[in-house]
Amino acid sequence: MIFNGHSDILSDINIRRLNGEKNVFRNHYYESFRTSGVTGVILVIWTDLEYLNNPEKRTKQIIKSMLDEFSEASDILNIVKEYKDLYKGIEDDKINVLIGMEGLSHIGSNVNLIETYYNDIGLRHASLTWNEKNPLASGVSGEGGVTKLGEEAIKRIEELGMLLDVSHLNEQSFWDVIEIASGPIIASHSNSRKLAKVKRNLNDDQLLAIAKSGGLVGINAVGEFVNDDPNKRNIDALIDHIDHMKNLIGIEHLGFGFDFCDFLPASSVGLSDSTTNSVAIENLSSEADVLNLINRMRYRGYNESEIELIAYKNYHNLLEKIIK
Repeated sequence: MIFNGHSDILSDINIRRLNGEKNVFRNHYYESFRTSGVTGVILVIWTDLEYLNNPEKRTKQIIKSMLDEFSEASDILNIVKEYKDLYKGIEDDKINVLIGMEGLSHIGSNVNLIETYYNDIGLRHASLTWNEKNPLASGVSGEGGVTKLGEEAIKRIEELGMLLDVSHLNEQSFWDVIEIASGPIIASHSNSRKLAKVKRNLNDDQLLAIAKSGGLVGINAVGEFVNDDPNKRNIDALIDHIDHMKNLIGIEHLGFGFDFCDFLPASSVGLSDSTTNSVAIENLSSEADVLNLINRMRYRGYNESEIELIAYKNYHNLLEKIIK
């Protein structure tokens, strides 16, 4: 089994449904998930660059598309709201889905909306920002840290039993979250800055702080986050990140957060490598390719128990502690 801690598929579902398509997940993604044994995923609601000035509009669009899609795909998708739902989905041979929000700019100063989304759409994951600065905190493109509203949002997220994600925060906001949060945090789709020097990656002190919280880091398969040299963005370079983090923080704090987004233009997700058709690393651009990574991990010396921990068990163990 494989659990992917970060996916932007809802953005593609929304765009396709706005253009009249239905059954998008079934027609475009289901086979890839089944091929590689991806049994769980966090699907995030995310405001793309075009809508950064009107995030409420985009969020409402995505939520409607998501709920319509989930209704059509109820025979193959299982929405996880409690930990027991995870194993109900496995027993029923469905793909387990946790609903997340990659950034909360759309709530403005209304922190109560987090609980509304928790109750109304089953929200179980949130990050305070994407790359932008908003009333809660600052992403990697902004300056400043977590605000008083952001502190309130963190406490609400933890009280509700949701995953608190720091992947897009700038360093000041990251350390503010570490100071404020009382439980485990995740960086759902970040790598080691020691091996690839993009702002979105984490330095060793940050990785250690996440481990100390009891949380985990999801390995990101986007090329920029894997290697600074475009010619070295491959599966072995990604495994180098796994090796480094395993040695630094322990294998029990690692998971997958692939961030596959080849269905979106590179420019739309804020990546600089917009001259190519792909932002992915070689031979790992979608769920269909995940076994390429697993097989290479075996070749590099990872045993089956270690692979299972990274592939899904660490996430399952964390979910048991948080969403109960």
